[in-house]
Amino acid sequence: QVQLVESGGGLVQAGGSLRLSCAASGLTVSSNTMGWFRQAPGKEREFVALITWSSGREYYADSVKGRFTISRDSAKNAVYLQMNSLKPEDTAVYYCAARDGVFGTRARDYDFWGQGTQVTVSS
Repeated sequence: QVQLVESGGGLVQAGGSLRLSCAASGLTVSSNTMGWFRQAPGKEREFVALITWSSGREYYADSVKGRFTISRDSAKNAVYLQMNSLKPEDTAVYYCAARDGVFGTRARDYDFWGQGTQVTVSS
């Protein structure tokens, strides 16, 4: 059974930082493209970042580029999202997702999802 479990969310002031973790079981993060998505109340789930399984190449939404960094730790079978210079508009539930192989920035491209972790950025 594939399971993705996010952690690290919380409340932070604007300009602060958080690191989200995604612990994976039932799949190997280095053999899957791993993505982070977020969803704010009343809004569509949107792409945040991904790291490809094939090369480890990172790709970011324009809204977070330069502020967020996605990474993976094969030894721990985990994926991380380092979030710096946080803004109130970053407030959302953040989800870890996985797909087998190829590149994708759409939620419907992904096969497996975590339950999400809340990130709230205050002004």
